[in-house]
Amino acid sequence: MSALLSVEEALKRLLALADADRIVGSEVLPLSDADGRVLVAPLVAGLDLPPWPNSAMDGYALRYRDAQGEPLLVSQYILAGQFPEPLQAGSCARIFTGAPLPAGADSVEMQENVEVQPDGRVRFLEPIRLAQNVRPQGQEVRSGEVLLAAGARLGPIELGVAASIGKAELDVRRKLRVAVVSTGDELVEPGAPLALGQIYNSNRSVLCTWLRRLGCEVVDGGILADDVQKTREALAGLHDVDLILSTGGVSVGEADFLGQVLRQEGELDLWKLAIKPGKPLTCGRYQGVPVIGLPGNPASTLVTFGLLVRPYLLRRMGVEAVAPLSISVPAGFAWTKAGSRREYLRARLEQGRAVLYPNQSSGVLRSAAWADGLAVIPENGTLAEGDSLTFIPLSEVLG
Repeated sequence: MSALLSVEEALKRLLALADADRIVGSEVLPLSDADGRVLVAPLVAGLDLPPWPNSAMDGYALRYRDAQGEPLLVSQYILAGQFPEPLQAGSCARIFTGAPLPAGADSVEMQENVEVQPDGRVRFLEPIRLAQNVRPQGQEVRSGEVLLAAGARLGPIELGVAASIGKAELDVRRKLRVAVVSTGDELVEPGAPLALGQIYNSNRSVLCTWLRRLGCEVVDGGILADDVQKTREALAGLHDVDLILSTGGVSVGEADFLGQVLRQEGELDLWKLAIKPGKPLTCGRYQGVPVIGLPGNPASTLVTFGLLVRPYLLRRMGVEAVAPLSISVPAGFAWTKAGSRREYLRARLEQGRAVLYPNQSSGVLRSAAWADGLAVIPENGTLAEGDSLTFIPLSEVLG
């Protein structure tokens, strides 16, 4: 067990490989098509936001020094989208939220604190503070300010920030092209009849959907038959891909035909990780293309992809911050059997505590559909109910 790689060491090695093989191509996309993509260059503001002082309230704009005088005449009416005339001395302006302040005005009183007189003038019922309810020019953004760094992943909020400074399109990293292959004659695609000894291929659906969420282009490499020559021919047919991602069949067993081909015609390292589920993981190259082989059990595939392959893919696309956020929560269970591998248990939060799915077998994908996160048990660790543990929400790794 002392020879097992820690999760941290495995991730360090994968990120080093990713840094050495980052995607360099890019494309310019409209904002509507850029969700989930990675920004190539920093997003720099070309204007102030707001571009001019504006009102934070529906109310009346005035000079602060006029607030203590007689009721003020309303000299103009300013809607959002209109640019006003300078404020006449000794008057105020009816103004609405977001409308520009007229030159000369420095404060806004909300309409609830104003009394309109019979002659149309207004009287202020509360003391006025200088600059109250005024959004100053550049309060949010100054021209020339970097709003998003290169390598930022674009989501609804980031795209909204780009739109707020008038950007209609962005230069983003091209998609990573990932070939997904499954191995084993026991696998059958959903919709086909099952023969004795066969199972449906769930890993394909999990990985292809997950990869698309991450902004990758998926190349379906199909199921590789348990035959060396057929495996060789299938790999030769994968053109112009950036990564070959497999599940199962890349170990050193007699039936691991993909592993045999990769060792004969490429390079392959078998890593044994101090992680449960998901001990075996392979990494190498085939005809110059990086290869990552995941264990075949569905829960093992989920954990190793989420914690190791996802950060690798994001780093290749230029993202620097690739670690998922985690939180500390009390355990709603006891864990008395210390193990030599770090365990990632399918769990969910109930009344603020992490509770476990009763069957933690690596072959039970249903456990992850029930769960909303992974409860982490450190190597050689035990827990009493109520002890604090690290919880990684699945939402942090699925996108």
